[in-house]
Amino acid sequence: MDRLLTVLSLDRISFHELSMRRRVLLSQMPLFVTTVVLVAGIWAVHEPLRDDLRVQLALVLTVALTALCVLVPWDRLPYGAFLAVPVLDFVPLTLLREGTLSTVTGVGIMAAFPIVWLTGSGRLPRAAAPLGFLLSLAMVWVPLLVSARPLSAQLLAAPLLIPVMLLGIGLTVQVLSNSMERQHAELEAKDAELRRLLDVTARRERLLDTVLDTVDVGVLAIDEHGHDVLMNRRQHRIHELSLPEGMRDAAEADLRVYADADGTPLPSGRRPALRAIRGESFSDTLIWAGEPPLQRVLSVSARVLRDEAGGTEGSVLSFNDVTELVAALQAKDDFLAGVSHELRTPLTSIRGYTELLAMDEQLPEHVRSGLEVVERNADQLLVLVEDLLGTVGRVLELHLVEADLVQVVQQSVAAAGLRAAEAGVDLQVEAPSRLVLPCDPVRLGQVLDNLLSNAIKYSPDGGPVTIRVTPAGTTVQVQVADRGMGMRPDDAEHVFGRFFRSSNARMSAIPGLGLGLAVVREIVERHGGTVRCDSAPGEGTVFTLGLPAGEDGGADAPAEVAAPGAGSRRG
Repeated sequence: MDRLLTVLSLDRISFHELSMRRRVLLSQMPLFVTTVVLVAGIWAVHEPLRDDLRVQLALVLTVALTALCVLVPWDRLPYGAFLAVPVLDFVPLTLLREGTLSTVTGVGIMAAFPIVWLTGSGRLPRAAAPLGFLLSLAMVWVPLLVSARPLSAQLLAAPLLIPVMLLGIGLTVQVLSNSMERQHAELEAKDAELRRLLDVTARRERLLDTVLDTVDVGVLAIDEHGHDVLMNRRQHRIHELSLPEGMRDAAEADLRVYADADGTPLPSGRRPALRAIRGESFSDTLIWAGEPPLQRVLSVSARVLRDEAGGTEGSVLSFNDVTELVAALQAKDDFLAGVSHELRTPLTSIRGYTELLAMDEQLPEHVRSGLEVVERNADQLLVLVEDLLGTVGRVLELHLVEADLVQVVQQSVAAAGLRAAEAGVDLQVEAPSRLVLPCDPVRLGQVLDNLLSNAIKYSPDGGPVTIRVTPAGTTVQVQVADRGMGMRPDDAEHVFGRFFRSSNARMSAIPGLGLGLAVVREIVERHGGTVRCDSAPGEGTVFTLGLPAGEDGGADAPAEVAAPGAGSRRG
């Protein structure tokens, strides 16, 4: 029964996918089948009607029109030519209705079949229902007009119910058909837009895959449960590198991932994917993947992916291979350590012999003064060597004592006097006569030496360099200001980084390692102070130190101190 109903309802047939001939035949079949069944019933029950010429002719015409539906090549004719069939169907309907009018009622309702065909075709969106009404009106009035009976208003009005009913049916079908046509057009437009969006999405997906496979960074996207959603080609290689020997795939807990180059296993709780599943976002976490000699160092970053409501949808992780960078940093540290150790031996000898020479009480005063300068600078150079060693992992140590900051400033100015004179730079000191505070005078001397050296070095046209020492309540402010070449503001923000050199310094070919200001910041911060740099190209640079003062401030009356040995500006 289900199979029969499926066949009868054409459930398996898409009407618009059939050929034009089959569609025309299927549209004609309801009228043909109804006519054949009706005529067969009439012949079986109403014997007098067997010989009625109108009934016979109606059957013949219906069969002929149905045969035309099969024989005519409708797909070769202009679209809409098939509407001639439902129009011609009114001829056998008129004959059949007149032949059975006295015996069978309601035959005229069969005109609904061609009317539904006309209005449902969509070819006459506005005229189909009125045309069906006129054809059905002709079906009931033409026999009256050609008969010998006298016409009257009552006679013409009697059969009008059938045309009016068929008009209502036609209008209903026409409205539904037009609505379906509009919906079909909208669906086609939406379907076209959907296909366009699918094409765009597919293109973007191909572009994303190409980009991810092009970049030299491993990218892994996981859902909230930790299942892989996306993995580019680079990450596949990293994953294969981390697999235990003999395995083609493994969970993250089984991967060969280490916390350092010594092979310390990375705990499961610190593994990147598990941290990302917990909702953590992190950057530049170093891990060691695989076994030597193929082991690689990876910098891992992760960001949480959230939906519109703020819920977690997963995470995206990036794995950047920094093996060469880590090796370069290690080589740099090894180089610095080696150079520092090589420099420390001759410096120790220089310092020892200067101490021995200074013990001679018969030395002239100017020689003794020169030896003190040599000893002090040897001490300073030894401190620099220690700082170089500090860049490879040693923590800078301070020896705090109550010291006069003004005296430290004067000693640094005196040591820089000769270089300032040669460069045509005037060194000026604005400070109180005395200012005692807890500090490491050797380290602060190193800070001032670095700042004065930079101020002289980056003032190629000469000019004043001013050192200001100003008590300010619980702090002491020290400024070193020059009017040299200056630097860009973005360079000033990074000037305290290790091995950083400004673009002006590089273009001017002024020698330097870019380490001095990093040491300055470290020393000042170890004192609990602050340091900042304000600069502009062509206007000079000002370094401002803020140091914690002693309990009583330790400052005497302010005075302007002349720089001993400072040269005058070249004219």
